[in-house]
Amino acid sequence: MNEQTLTKLYEMKLSGMAESYKEQSTNKDFQKLSFEDRFSLLIDFEHSRRQSNKLHRLINAAALLYSSASVEDIEYYEDRKLDKELIIKLASGNYIQHHHNIILMGPTGSGKSFLASAFGVSACRQFYKVKYTRLPELMDELTLAKLAADGSYRKLIKKYTKTDLLILDEWLLTDLSADEASILLEITESRHKIASTIFCSQIDPRGWHQKLGNETLAEAILDRIVHDSYQILIDGEVSMRERHGLEKQPSPGNLNG
Repeated sequence: MNEQTLTKLYEMKLSGMAESYKEQSTNKDFQKLSFEDRFSLLIDFEHSRRQSNKLHRLINAAALLYSSASVEDIEYYEDRKLDKELIIKLASGNYIQHHHNIILMGPTGSGKSFLASAFGVSACRQFYKVKYTRLPELMDELTLAKLAADGSYRKLIKKYTKTDLLILDEWLLTDLSADEASILLEITESRHKIASTIFCSQIDPRGWHQKLGNETLAEAILDRIVHDSYQILIDGEVSMRERHGLEKQPSPGNLNG
């Protein structure tokens, strides 16, 4: 093994190739391979390492509520009435390519956040930029930026516009003021037809008008969301928290809660 070559690989941040090179140098079986085959293995290992690191960065940046959630772990109890075929279809990311949205509806503890996180992880696996946030947190962030009057508001709108998949939890859990509804219209307008959003709500879109207050703003916001959305109602006679015995345990872990 050429130590200078190994050092240069690390200096060029080719750690994957460096590790593979060390493996080839200590394993005699690799000596039987041609130069092209051995070099191809070095490239494959480096590429795999970089893809894996990129995926970890995307998942960390997404700040998902359940970062280890996966579509494969979704539980299809009969009373939940989940459409497995539709969920698998959505997990392919086709809706993101076409800039469509997903509306997840269901009561507290039904598994909306877990399902949204699972879709988020699937999107990260396809190397889309994902961001999870609660609507109250988003509204606070945008409201404060608007009051700053230093250009940070426009930068923030642009930042969220560049996110391929935005997951908004606790969607319209409380009534919004006219100013908040106006900000919400701006963020939905900026993402309309160019990015996808997952809305986690306890109420059907037909009840969103009341939460948004201003009829004109409500119509404009719903027009930019509902018509391009897949709607999934998560039913269930028993909440996922009860199924996993979490009613008396404050920490949800990574279960479908």
